[in-house]
Amino acid sequence: MTSTKHTVVDRELFTQALRHMGEEDLLYLNRMVIERLNLLAQAKSTVALAQFAEGDRVQFTANDGSVKQGTILRLNKKTASVRTDEGQGWKVSPGLLRKVGAG
Repeated sequence: MTSTKHTVVDRELFTQALRHMGEEDLLYLNRMVIERLNLLAQAKSTVALAQFAEGDRVQFTANDGSVKQGTILRLNKKTASVRTDEGQGWKVSPGLLRKVGAG
């Protein structure tokens, strides 16, 4: 998802400037881009986490493809700590969680 709300520099002009940058400038720009991407990811995660609360019943798909259900024990900075019905503890990205009914 790209936002066109704030176009600071014309993309063509930016591309031309990029082609003339030296290594030091490119490394600096890289650090700035990484910082911005991390900030956007953190904001997105915070919004997603706000949909959940401790005690919510949730489900998610594990790496092996199995669907796990459990209860949120704690909301962390980037993940939710979930105790599955089998008693396993998981830290799950909020984007992978879905609320389910009790039971």
